[in-house]
Amino acid sequence: MSHCDNNWNVNLLCHLILRIYVVTWNVSTKFPENISLHKLLGLENSPDQDSHLPDFFVIGLQEVNAQPQNTLYNLFKDDLWTQKFKDILKERDYVVIKTEQMQGLLLSVFARRKHLLHLRQVETEYTRTGLGGIWGNKGAVSIRMNIYGSSICLVNAHLAAHDHMLEERINDYERIVQEQKFHVKAKETIFDHDYVFWFGDLNFRLTGEATTSPDEIRAMVARDELKQLIERDQLLLVRREGRAFQKLQERLPQFPPTFKFEHGSNEYDMKRRPAWTDRILYAVNENNYRNVRLTVEQTSYKSHPSYNISDHKPVTSEFTLKVYEDESERTVSFKPIDLWHVGEPNTIEYVIPSGFEESNADWIGIYRENFTSLNEYLAYEYTETYKDKQHQLNEQQMQHLQNTRTVRLTFSENVSLPLGERYQLLYFQSTGTRGVTGLVGISESFAVEKRCPSPTFDDID
Repeated sequence: MSHCDNNWNVNLLCHLILRIYVVTWNVSTKFPENISLHKLLGLENSPDQDSHLPDFFVIGLQEVNAQPQNTLYNLFKDDLWTQKFKDILKERDYVVIKTEQMQGLLLSVFARRKHLLHLRQVETEYTRTGLGGIWGNKGAVSIRMNIYGSSICLVNAHLAAHDHMLEERINDYERIVQEQKFHVKAKETIFDHDYVFWFGDLNFRLTGEATTSPDEIRAMVARDELKQLIERDQLLLVRREGRAFQKLQERLPQFPPTFKFEHGSNEYDMKRRPAWTDRILYAVNENNYRNVRLTVEQTSYKSHPSYNISDHKPVTSEFTLKVYEDESERTVSFKPIDLWHVGEPNTIEYVIPSGFEESNADWIGIYRENFTSLNEYLAYEYTETYKDKQHQLNEQQMQHLQNTRTVRLTFSENVSLPLGERYQLLYFQSTGTRGVTGLVGISESFAVEKRCPSPTFDDID
């Protein structure tokens, strides 16, 4: 949904209302075998039965199986959880924007295809807090990006466990906030962003460890005395005291504690005191821009008790937020490609718009039409970059580079594309390894063909 705000002293600003669906789940090293994840995502079994779809899915998992053999597998293919979610969402035309993993912590962002060219400056970060920062079994992974003209930071965290480790959880939070540093100007820290979504197995428990037993908590849950229980929630208390998470908001859970359950059942494991360990919080810097007000609303917040492969229940939350279009956003356009000849060099042409700033590691990838992940490139070439040559250019040549211009780029004859399929070119603006990346151009699809060899004298009668 798009609207325009005509505020005094600013140009006409168009804004969009976007919907983001967040999932957090500690999967207890289990694999997604023989389970359907449609209900978890708020989807029907068939795409044509879905009543409404969010613009983005954000999936945060903890305790994903990170054994060495699985880590090796993930170097070459998506991990099994990401693949399972992708299989569902690709039928609904979602694309994996980014996935970041640190041992058992896994964070993936899926976007509807129509938004791809408006996602810029995507960057990932991670912080280890386990064993004083040596081990990555605890900590956080994050993905930040600009969506249209607004900045968003997504943080998936797994904090210190056990009832008596409250101070360690607070220290984990502070360490993550201090150590997560991004490379986007004016958005270097988590809370510099317009919107922040922080979720995960935060491991906050209920106070009164010495006076309230697991059985008593279970009995209160059975009597639906959740309001009385949530008042003992450590996360709520430290937020009120300003000791941690004070910049974030949360609609208090109205569902039963999500931990700890007997595997394969909905019965609490009485070896632990039940608690709301799995949470989704958010923040908005409403007044980051002059004469425009950013807004976010948490429209749903629930657990999913039917999923019982783990000792945690998954939790989901949906948000609507307002984003403003970036008037400075520039898009690279490709000239049509009539045919791509396999086994030969192929030269493409693309148009750099006026005001577009090339980065020092821009590249163009070849993808199958209707690709489902930005990692699925089949081949790529780096674009020309003029940054290293600028000291050699005169003023007239420099002015030329700032204007709209057409650029030619040749792909090697070694690029091998299977016949019988169609392909697309994607232009990425990139600063290099673990740098900031954004998709800024997508070509129309094109076919490939192997040219018939020229006849020889022996072929002529």
